[in-house]
Amino acid sequence: MSLAASDRSKQPDNRTTMELGKVLPKTAEVHDGHLFIGGVDMVELAKQQGTALYVFDQADLEDRMRTFRSAFESRYPNSGIIFASKAFQNKEMVRLLAQEGLYMDSSGGGELACALACGYDPKNVFLHGNNKTERELREAIEAGVGRIIIDSRIELARISRIAGELGVVQPIYMRITPGVEADTHDYIITGSEDSKFGFTIGMDDFAFRCVADVLAAPHVELKGFHCHIGSQIFDLSSFREAAFIMVEFMARVNREYGLALDELDLGGGLGIAYKAEDNPPSIDDFAEMTTTAVRDACAQFGLPLPRLYVEPGRSLVANPGVTLYTIGIMKTLPDIRKYVAIDGGMSDNIRTALYGASYEPVIANKADQPRTEIITLCGKHCESGDVVVVDMPIQTPEVGDIVCVFCTGAYCYTMSSTYNGQPRPAIVFVKDGEARVVTRRETYEDLMARDL
Repeated sequence: MSLAASDRSKQPDNRTTMELGKVLPKTAEVHDGHLFIGGVDMVELAKQQGTALYVFDQADLEDRMRTFRSAFESRYPNSGIIFASKAFQNKEMVRLLAQEGLYMDSSGGGELACALACGYDPKNVFLHGNNKTERELREAIEAGVGRIIIDSRIELARISRIAGELGVVQPIYMRITPGVEADTHDYIITGSEDSKFGFTIGMDDFAFRCVADVLAAPHVELKGFHCHIGSQIFDLSSFREAAFIMVEFMARVNREYGLALDELDLGGGLGIAYKAEDNPPSIDDFAEMTTTAVRDACAQFGLPLPRLYVEPGRSLVANPGVTLYTIGIMKTLPDIRKYVAIDGGMSDNIRTALYGASYEPVIANKADQPRTEIITLCGKHCESGDVVVVDMPIQTPEVGDIVCVFCTGAYCYTMSSTYNGQPRPAIVFVKDGEARVVTRRETYEDLMARDL
């Protein structure tokens, strides 16, 4: 990202930690100047486990899962919640999904392997990806995954052949690109016509014509359609537009192919508050908009209500997750910028460098103080673009302080790397005053374990 293009007009913020609103994990508190999450002192946890450190508020995770389920089931009983595991996955997260009755979206062989290693029911897995490998498809079909979402006719042929070799009929969805331009970052728009994903609904009626290919293919059964318009979306009208396009498409398939499909997956994309001033729609708002849109569209096009799925990822795990760092070096450039260097960076959070993500930081051992300085929180890696927070307010920093960066639960761990030989952080779940290491810190030996 370009630091020169950042907003240097920002002013110090007199708010203290607990005034950051929707950014915070639900159990966040301040006691004697220290930040607590899940009843655990983040300063003491950082000392015990070292930094950088991913921390998840388990009670918040569980509450969001239950809220999603109840918000949809109360409005639309024939519905299901599919967690997009690309946002965050480890074995403990898989166990929580099973405990709370959520389905799983897997976007790669490793995500499926993790689910199977935990005894997660493969029938509750929806396999995604625009270029699934032969191995991934075979593993998924052998395991008996519930649905494979196909992206192309080439993939259709592969699945048909593999399923035939294994003597099974594989249930599938077609991924439809509905042409909806969601209001979000270009890198996370997935529903426009210019997308690597899915069968485009425009372009000479391509998606509709491909339905015939799917119906003609042996060893597969078309169960429904899927779409996903993007991520970090605040404008719910985009979801309504997508729902109407998809239901109209289903009605046309029913009318012209004589096929009454009864499953519809509208994907995910509900935005969250990364900054204190952000005011995203609630889970209830999202559920009300999408379920009403599907009901209205089905009434308009004369279809019975399908089973409805949505795929929250970020909106389930982003806010419950934080990352703790220790300040090592500070550098002030008068009239330019104050750099505060931490013991992590783009290896544990690539999102800022990749597409200019913005986060709220606080000093966990000064959590009751106002954020009086504008700083750039830079990492320890050999890249000028290695930053986690750009020109944001924080309490007066000192070497050795523990920094907490909020809303890092989504896409930080799953996109992490070992750049510069940096071992990946541990993951700790906190709840009711207890801290559990659920993924251990990587070691130097781990980094070299695959070398011959």
